[in-house]
Amino acid sequence: MSSSTPAVRVAGLGKTYRIGLSGDRPTTAVEAALRWARNPVRRGSHELFDALDDLTFDIPWGEATGIIGRNGAGKSTLLKVLTRITAPTRGRIELNGRIGSLLEVGTGFHPELTGRENIYLNGALLGMTRGEIRRHFDEIVDFSGVAQFLDTPVKRYSSGMYVRLAFSVAAHLETEILAIDEVLAVGDAEFQAKSLAKMRDVAKDGRTVLFVSHQVQTVTALCTSAIYLDKGRLAYEGDVAGALDLYRRSFEKFALEQRDAGTRPGSGELRAIDVEIGEDQLEPDGEKTILVRVGANPKLIGSYFVSCHINDVNGSVLVQCDSRVVGGWYDAATEHTIRLTVRTPWLKPGRYTVDVFVCKTGVLDAWEGAAGFEVLPHNPYPELAGDEALTKGLVLADFDYKED
Repeated sequence: MSSSTPAVRVAGLGKTYRIGLSGDRPTTAVEAALRWARNPVRRGSHELFDALDDLTFDIPWGEATGIIGRNGAGKSTLLKVLTRITAPTRGRIELNGRIGSLLEVGTGFHPELTGRENIYLNGALLGMTRGEIRRHFDEIVDFSGVAQFLDTPVKRYSSGMYVRLAFSVAAHLETEILAIDEVLAVGDAEFQAKSLAKMRDVAKDGRTVLFVSHQVQTVTALCTSAIYLDKGRLAYEGDVAGALDLYRRSFEKFALEQRDAGTRPGSGELRAIDVEIGEDQLEPDGEKTILVRVGANPKLIGSYFVSCHINDVNGSVLVQCDSRVVGGWYDAATEHTIRLTVRTPWLKPGRYTVDVFVCKTGVLDAWEGAAGFEVLPHNPYPELAGDEALTKGLVLADFDYKED
């Protein structure tokens, strides 16, 4: 491998999908037969969707590159194209080394085979020889922590065991490029810390890591560079701070777009009309009041529920308040104004946004960035201390220490 040749080179890359227009489909067999009789060569109506459009970039050896962007930006599609899971529609990709991937929990695993057998199977799929797999076998098992269940079929593994073993195989075998799509959230905190340390070691060894994540803290801790995708196009390539700045600023633009209910995801059978915050400036330990007004649809049979998410400036969901867990179901036939009161946790000073989801069996309305509020830069604790006493963690806790 030459240091002058990048690990990954992408030029003019595009991926286009054909999406069928469901409203044009016949609803009965008789209607379908009549349409065919009138025009037997007529094709079903569809539209084209560019999941990726004209991407051009290089990723050097030894780089840990974060791929960030909002939902639907094309991050996972890009990794699937780079790892040959799906073919590009246009453009050129050069991979100057073997690529290992961990895109979904258990990818490349056979559920009927044991953990031991799947290590060899997965390694072979990554292009490893049996000798290479055998040489790394013990450290793969030790890192994954599933030694006790090594001869158990993986269909009996928990999702956490799955991801630990799959990550361990991908990280320890000698692929020059490693692609990860935010599956580490399945593991516990200890395993996530081990995995981040391992990926740093992979990059230090001169190998290349491609990492998709919505967790800004993880991208900051791991990555040495980043690319930011916006609706399938490359909006930024460079340092992590610059990419994250664009990502954060995208929330305000997106929130304005979402005010038009017609552009929001969901079936549209019922929509939130308005979302208000009781106070838009709060103390860290203050109650948060959110008022959600939902319209009526007498044709919609049954009740619905509401779920509100409070997000920090990086888009991380800090709190999910789902009305189902407190018995909150609402009749769709009448309009409702629903009051949510959030008492804990205490929030750190900064800007927060609220996403509102109106759901039944599926999502009726998904309003991201429906409202926002500011937490004032005040210390809620009785004693003053240096900044280092409050910097860790995403939220503040109501706690005390007492000597027993």
